[in-house]
Amino acid sequence: MVEVPAAVRGGDADSPRPVTPHLLEDWPLPEPEGSKYSRGQTLVIGGARATPGGVLLSGRAALRTGAGRLSVAVAASVAQHVAVALPECGARGLAEDEDGSVTGEGAGDALAKELERADAVLVGPGLDSAKGTARLLDELVSRLPEDTPVVLDAYGLTSLPQADPATARALRGRLVLTPNAHELAHLLGRDDVDDDEVVEGALEAAERFDAVVGASTVVVAGGEVWEMTTGDTGLGTSGSGDVVAGATVGLLSRGASPVQALVWAKYVHAAAGDDLVMRFGRVGYLAGELVDQLPRVLRSLRGN
Repeated sequence: MVEVPAAVRGGDADSPRPVTPHLLEDWPLPEPEGSKYSRGQTLVIGGARATPGGVLLSGRAALRTGAGRLSVAVAASVAQHVAVALPECGARGLAEDEDGSVTGEGAGDALAKELERADAVLVGPGLDSAKGTARLLDELVSRLPEDTPVVLDAYGLTSLPQADPATARALRGRLVLTPNAHELAHLLGRDDVDDDEVVEGALEAAERFDAVVGASTVVVAGGEVWEMTTGDTGLGTSGSGDVVAGATVGLLSRGASPVQALVWAKYVHAAAGDDLVMRFGRVGYLAGELVDQLPRVLRSLRGN
């Protein structure tokens, strides 16, 4: 895990470090320069036949946070549709079963070139099969360069305990997890995680998987805790988590460290929601509208 600069170190479970614009100013993102290749190549993998929208949201969020080149991989039956809906991407099809769920079969071979050149990879948005996702993780990680950071979201992270133990070992030190409370409980093998248990649960997950973990309003890594100081209930809308995961992988592609990328992504996502409150009220805005606010919020924070 990349060491965090002393000026922006996190707090502990009882006194998390508040994330403010001042803290982010002291933790500047890598400056985006050059061509789309030098600014970062992102690979987003997910999208069952019934739920390709998560990949669309995550992919757009990655581009909106500055990634230069985007590739996506989804169930083969919807790959062409995704390519049309998101013309900025290159889309590849993955093996699926009769229900349209990604099986993971042959994914390592199908995506070998994309895995080799990706600066960061996101797995999970829109997947709907635990068994297929576990196989997908095994296939992907076996072909992924050992220094490429990986973000796991939704089924991508809840299926990690079912994957080959070698997969989790190979991801240690370069893994970012973005669970909601239900997914965090599943990851830890619990029935549930209450609101007052989120920090403790995130710390446990971070230690168990040697990962950076963002859950609810906190980010934890290496025993340190950061807490967002902005955001409201309207962020709890369908697809919102896909936006956070996409923003994170986009910043990773630009060269941010795992903890820096997640802290910035969660704050910018929440601040984008605050902007939309002024237009729509506390609830009723859409995840896609959050995506479109990301560049403006980043600019206001001198993030690009």
